[in-house]
Order: sequence, then C-alpha cells, then structure tokens
Amino acid sequence: QVQLVESGGGLVQPGGSLRLSCAASGSTRGIYRMTWYRQAPGKQRELVATLSSSGSTTYVDSVKGRFTISRTSANNTMYLQMNSLKPEDTAVYYCNVQLTYALFPIWGQGTQVTVSS
Repeated sequence: QVQLVESGGGLVQPGGSLRLSCAASGSTRGIYRMTWYRQAPGKQRELVATLSSSGSTTYVDSVKGRFTISRTSANNTMYLQMNSLKPEDTAVYYCNVQLTYALFPIWGQGTQVTVSS
C-alpha cells in the first residue's frame, strides 16, 4: 500500500506563491496517476491538476498558467507549485494517487491554503 503525507500549505497574500508537497511511502512503483484536488468551504471537491506516468498533465481552467504539477523521478514526492495566488484559490488541497494494483485511489490528509490580505 501507499501512504501520503502533505505539507506546504499556509497563509499567503494575493499574488504570492506556495509549493505543496505530497510525500509517498510504501509501494510507490504502482503509482500511475497523481492528482491534486481542492475543496473550498461549502463547495464540492474539485480536480486541480493531474500528472500521468507518461508525463502528461491536465489542469482545471482556473489555474492554467499559474499552477504546475510535478513529481520526483521515483514517484516518491509530488508537488504543486502555485503562483499568482488569488483569494478564490483558498481551499483544503488534497493529493491523490491511483495504483495499478488497487481498485481505489489513495488520499492524503489535506493541507489548508488561505489566500488573503
């Protein structure tokens, strides 16, 4: 199995930057897709960015050009570089990995990002 631990959230002013990390431990060789989600208060969880094992990426329109998803070559750590942050980016951010040998994805515990002046 895989365990995920997130870090890097916090309070930042509009226009600022943060980098979220998601450290994976366990059987990381089975990871074929890594995804960041977020959930703002009173809203549904939203897919933010996805990185496949082939290296292809997808982003929700609202973060294109501002956020970048990446990972280490060993799939041990996933990152979300967030630039030009806006108040509407405020949410709890979750990392998620899909495994070749598991029916259900694995979730991290979430990290709070607050964008406010």
